[in-house]
Amino acid sequence: MTHSVTAIFPGTFDPITLGHQDMIRRASRLFQNVVVAVAQAHHKQTLFTLEERLEAVRDIVEPWGNVQVEPFNGLLVDFALLHGASAVVRGIRSVTDFDFEAQLAGMNRALTADVETIFLTPDTRYQHISSTIVREIARLGGDVAQFVAPSIQTRLSEKLG
Repeated sequence: MTHSVTAIFPGTFDPITLGHQDMIRRASRLFQNVVVAVAQAHHKQTLFTLEERLEAVRDIVEPWGNVQVEPFNGLLVDFALLHGASAVVRGIRSVTDFDFEAQLAGMNRALTADVETIFLTPDTRYQHISSTIVREIARLGGDVAQFVAPSIQTRLSEKLG
C-alpha cells in the first residue's frame, strides 16, 4: 500500500541548529511531506521573535522541496490533524530526552490515536548541540560556527551585537 504521509517536526528553533537541520533533512527523506512547526513559545523567553525564527527556518529548509514551515501555537495534535499529518518527528539526544519525549508521546496518543510519534537520533556530530547552549555561547562572545549554519551565525551576531 502506497500513500502520502505528512510528518510534523515541531520546535522553538531559537535558533535552528545543525542538529535540527540534520533531523529535518532525514525526515524529508522518510516522509512525503514535512511541516516544520515553529512554536510561538509563550512559556519561553526567546532571543528571536516568531517572525525571525520562521524566516530563518525557511531559509535553511529551502533546498528541500517537500518541507514547509508554519507557525504553531496550541496543542501539537491539533496542529498535526489540521495539516493532515499522521506522524510527529522528535529528536532524541539522550536518555533524559527520551524520558521527556516518551511522556509527551503518551499524552499526545491519549489525545488522538491518529498521530504517531517517531523518534530519531541525530548524527553523532550533533548529539551535544542544543539551541539553549548555542544562545549562551553566542551571548558570551563564543564561536558558534560548528553548531549553526553561516546564515544563523550571522543572525546571532546581528541580534547580539
